[in-house]
Amino acid sequence: FCGGARDAFGVRAAVLGAGFIGYGALANEQGYSIWLTMFATAMVWALPAQLILLELYALGASALAIIVAAVLSSARFLPMTLSLIPMLHDRRRYGRGVVYVVAQLVSMTSWTWAMWRCPGLPQAQRIPYFTGFAVTCILVGIACCPVGFYLAEVFPPWLRLGFVFLAPVYFFVILVGEVRTWVAVVALVCGGIAGPLFYLLDPEWSVLASGVVGGTIAYWIQRKLRLTHA
Repeated sequence: FCGGARDAFGVRAAVLGAGFIGYGALANEQGYSIWLTMFATAMVWALPAQLILLELYALGASALAIIVAAVLSSARFLPMTLSLIPMLHDRRRYGRGVVYVVAQLVSMTSWTWAMWRCPGLPQAQRIPYFTGFAVTCILVGIACCPVGFYLAEVFPPWLRLGFVFLAPVYFFVILVGEVRTWVAVVALVCGGIAGPLFYLLDPEWSVLASGVVGGTIAYWIQRKLRLTHA
């Protein structure tokens, strides 16, 4: 657990912190309270979903519409969790209850890092390590929200958005840097092509459509060519 917490600091904590500083500033601008800003971070723990929540709240959308939109934006966590949990789970030590709790800690940051780091750890150490890493990331995010919230007037609009978009750029760099299989290469290429194309067709549905279509094509290519290691 302590090893995971230690590894969460450094570049990973800095990028996460910058993202949630930007989120805190945007939350202040939209009329959130500081407590609601921090509570949303702890409960949702997905920056895109939190930004959707902010935007729809500002537009006066119904609670049901906000919930549905946030849930759909976080659908990506299902395949991520399905790929990560079997690697972490030690059936001799942990029951289903522990697994369900750990699954709530999955985020893009923790998933990316765990998929790279955990295979090199003994099976019994993986869940404690992942938990330490993820909990530290969450605490860093919560702690950085007030910084952006109370310094909102100091930041120009472009800087607030810049803080928020540091995170996806960082995730992309990690994913590209850790590509070790042809499956991952094909998936990144298909997603990279599908994303801009669908954005030109319909910006509002581009992320969902490019994920479904690009991912399906990548899966079909992998099955057709039986791709394995690069």
